[in-house]
Amino acid sequence: MTRTKRGSIARKRRTKSTSSFRGARSNRTRTILQQRIKALVSSQQDRDRKKRDFRSLWISRINAIIGQNKEKIYYSNLMYNLYTNQLLLNRKIVSQIAILKGNCLFIISNDIIHFFNKNSPETELREGGRIKEICMIK
Repeated sequence: MTRTKRGSIARKRRTKSTSSFRGARSNRTRTILQQRIKALVSSQQDRDRKKRDFRSLWISRINAIIGQNKEKIYYSNLMYNLYTNQLLLNRKIVSQIAILKGNCLFIISNDIIHFFNKNSPETELREGGRIKEICMIK
């Protein structure tokens, strides 16, 4: 029986995902495997970096809107007061409120400051009644 060479078929199998790479990274088996592993690691790192970038974007948006307020409130104080008053709004939602309805964010922050300064539990704020009225959130 004659010997069959599987060179082209085996090469196709190995280089399926590395066809767009340049040079030895698309031709040689060992470098193909190394490059594939490196690409997977890089993709995971980039997904993590994307999460960090979006979080920093949301924080900068909130800071920009809060900075326009006449009463000086800092981002850290706002987030702390949201947490202590049990308003479960994450940074993404707060930044969307800041972009779409900046006045609503001012009112929320002012209400939180005044309620927090009184040191009295306000069920209306916790339930979101006043916030829903002001911002017309359904």
